[in-house]
Amino acid sequence: MNNYIELINQKLDEFMPIDYPHKIFKSMKYTVTLPGKRLRPIMCLETCKMFGGNYEDAIPTACAIEMLHAQTLIHDDLPCMDNDNYRRGKLTNHMVFGEANAVLAGDALLSYAPMIILKHSKNLEPKKLLKLMEEYFHAAGAYGVIAGQVVDIESEKLTIDPEDKDLPELLNYIHTHKTADLFKLALRSGAIIAGATDKQLEDITEFGQYLGVAFQIADDILDVTSTFEEMGKTLGKDQQEGKLTYVSLYGLEKARTDLQTYITKCDEILKNHNIESEIFNQILNKIKKA
Repeated sequence: MNNYIELINQKLDEFMPIDYPHKIFKSMKYTVTLPGKRLRPIMCLETCKMFGGNYEDAIPTACAIEMLHAQTLIHDDLPCMDNDNYRRGKLTNHMVFGEANAVLAGDALLSYAPMIILKHSKNLEPKKLLKLMEEYFHAAGAYGVIAGQVVDIESEKLTIDPEDKDLPELLNYIHTHKTADLFKLALRSGAIIAGATDKQLEDITEFGQYLGVAFQIADDILDVTSTFEEMGKTLGKDQQEGKLTYVSLYGLEKARTDLQTYITKCDEILKNHNIESEIFNQILNKIKKA
């Protein structure tokens, strides 16, 4: 994983020179290059390699997905959204560059990221590039992470009643689109670049759905149990704002139990479909420790 992270960080720096107007490019690059786990680009590269592709062909796409992820963080932290002052232990984008520039930086990244794929993926034929664009724009738009963010915001107005039978479905919708969709984008993109079969694409998508939800459950748990030093962001805000989370709906004990269930399901999918990856095992082991 460390080798992947080093490679991704190097390429992100190369793909994002500071051009004029300098402030917008500095704002874009600031959040993209904040120290992070780089899970999504790692999963893109590893899936490509796992299905027999050349992972170097997936580097532009992997970096573009990290840029898209950074865009969601910039907008998520804005005062009109979650109103966070810290991300990964550093001041959030709008705290450094101002709210207007943060909005524009997020908008710019949405279009800059796919441009990186088209410009630097010299070894990919047009059919694959077109499929990657379809995957990217679906995940980035109103059917993907934006849908998850909208419903997440709307959930703040709800009375969280464990007896309300509609809330589990609503929570799953938020977790699927706000988190799992970018995981699936990373995995599916790597598989597409490698030339994976339809069955392999289906298998890795199922894995991405369970992995994404597990990751979000773990994040909900850590929002209650962790510290600023460990997470690098303000904690306890979900509870303060009355957000619908796995912990607020089911309680901490069930959240931890269900997290292990999701991790087990991920392990089973890998095993049943003969998908072998030490990288994925490492990611699952880290998530299960929440």
